[in-house]
Amino acid sequence: MILESLFGLSLVLNVSLDPAANPAAWMQLSVRQKDTALLPLVRRATDCIVRQVSADPRYSANMRPDAFNDLIVDSIAACERPVRAMIDAHDRMYGYGSGEAFLLGPYLDVLPAAVVKQVRVKTPAR
Repeated sequence: MILESLFGLSLVLNVSLDPAANPAAWMQLSVRQKDTALLPLVRRATDCIVRQVSADPRYSANMRPDAFNDLIVDSIAACERPVRAMIDAHDRMYGYGSGEAFLLGPYLDVLPAAVVKQVRVKTPAR
């Protein structure tokens, strides 16, 4: 129920706040509202990385979690568009340079565990 509410709120925010039309509108939002608006872009980037990792011929269902790191790094180039969209949106909401800091900090801190979990759930053993 909470997830559906957050998703609905993110749709409303995406429609009602066009950053190209009014960049100052993002600055009026709370951190929670900004994070809610950013969530679909984070999911899109993560889903792209998960698809790339699971399609990589080096992937194996019995890989150790730390072995995923090379696959994740290599998948970033193929997922440039959604990753760039996430960075750019973060920059618009929190200020220039914050998107890259988010990517290299909090996002990459949790990405390997998220990818391992999602790839193992979505991909049958080869």
